[in-house]
Amino acid sequence: MVKRLVLVLGDQLSQGLSALRDGDRTQDIVVMAEVAEEAGYVKHHPKKIALIFAAMRKFAQALQADGWDVQYTKLDDEDNAGSIVGELLRRAQETGAEEVICTEPGEWRLIEKLKYAPVKTHLLPDDRFIASHSEFEAWAEGRKALRMEYFYREMRRKTGLLMEGDKPAGDKWNFDHDNRKPAPDDVSVEGPLWFEPDAVVEEVLALVETRFESHFGDLRPFGFATTRAQALEAMEQFVAQALPRFGDYQDAMLESHAFLYHAVLSPYINIGLLDPLEVCQAVEKAWKKGDVPINAAEGFIRQIIGWREYVRGIYFLEGPEYPKRNILKHDRDLPAFYWGAETKMNCVSHAVEQTREHAYAHHIQRLMVTGNFALLAGVDPHHVHEWYLEVYADAFEWVESPNTVGMSQFADGGVIASKPYVSSGAYINRMSDYCKGCAYKVSVKTGEGACPFNLLYWHFLDRHRDRFKDNARMGNMYRTWDRMDGDRRETVLKDAESWLARLDAGEVV
Repeated sequence: MVKRLVLVLGDQLSQGLSALRDGDRTQDIVVMAEVAEEAGYVKHHPKKIALIFAAMRKFAQALQADGWDVQYTKLDDEDNAGSIVGELLRRAQETGAEEVICTEPGEWRLIEKLKYAPVKTHLLPDDRFIASHSEFEAWAEGRKALRMEYFYREMRRKTGLLMEGDKPAGDKWNFDHDNRKPAPDDVSVEGPLWFEPDAVVEEVLALVETRFESHFGDLRPFGFATTRAQALEAMEQFVAQALPRFGDYQDAMLESHAFLYHAVLSPYINIGLLDPLEVCQAVEKAWKKGDVPINAAEGFIRQIIGWREYVRGIYFLEGPEYPKRNILKHDRDLPAFYWGAETKMNCVSHAVEQTREHAYAHHIQRLMVTGNFALLAGVDPHHVHEWYLEVYADAFEWVESPNTVGMSQFADGGVIASKPYVSSGAYINRMSDYCKGCAYKVSVKTGEGACPFNLLYWHFLDRHRDRFKDNARMGNMYRTWDRMDGDRRETVLKDAESWLARLDAGEVV
């Protein structure tokens, strides 16, 4: 038989990976490599790099203990080729291997590189996902609108999760209406389970400190799980302690608590330490035992087998150019306060600072604070896309770009969202305590001290009226705008333009 290399990437740390199943541990060689090209094609958050490198090193050790010959390259190894393809070529020359097998990467960028690699490479399906590419394509074919809700129902039927025969548990597919409570006065859990760095992690942290000190984000303290066993502990702690109230407060935001009742399991699922289906089954089990209300269980499961699977389907269906879309033709530079520069907007400042510290912010902070502002202000969506890809530990292009380009910035023209997710300051005030400590007043609509979200909300609707005036979900917004006194509309637009001019001039806003 021909000796082969089995490539395992940093987000493929699963014992059941298709490439490992197809490999022969008696003669094939596993190749794993920390390379500058992958760590630096965008300036990833130091915590994200450390998580992946540390988890890779421990996964390699587990494979070796399981009988595999693993050729592992650390970032600072002298003979490191600097790229995945370079490492494959080097290992092929060293071992005499003639072929490579690899589970399909989650980015078009790397898929294209492997397709044209100088050593013959076979890409296998990534069947860690519930829906294959062909299944999603079959579901999408002929539909006028690719709405997640209907895809989600198919995933419920396929997995049997929260199903009672052919009917959804509780006689409803979706309990989202029960999951919109504003921020609670206090939070009864400390947050996700963190782990003290061991010798392997400390070695990685020292490396990252040296090589990536210019990247945005705090490396220490570091507490992510870096093994499957630790990730399972984190999952069990979430299900037991936070899940019961996750549904109620999943959209809420608090200055004093970065995590509320969120799981922070997405980094572990996205790099392969946890299987998405096993996490959903653990949640369903807790509901069946009566430990968790159905709105919490359904809300969480929908995020995994619904939304996560759906955006992956969209990414591969729409093709390599999808992240570059800009249907609204927005072209403003990303403001400096996304990188920690001063801003008077407390909600944005807090979300960015939390991102710097934890490489984490939950979906409403991403969608309705940093994303909402960027959309209202007309920031180039590619800049926003690259920012999200850089700063979050769970961000990989297959999941990040549809969430940003489609859901957050409406740059795909409505492939994902039926309307742009924009709001004034009122939504942020209702769902958080950010506005209480802000230099702007959310109750002020124009003039001195007016909340920028209030001004920019109407400015966005006005400048994009031709596109959205006939959108059924936006009719009430435009009717409200049209009922305003003409002089007031003029004042709103003038104040918004003045505020944006100060932003462009680099003033603290």
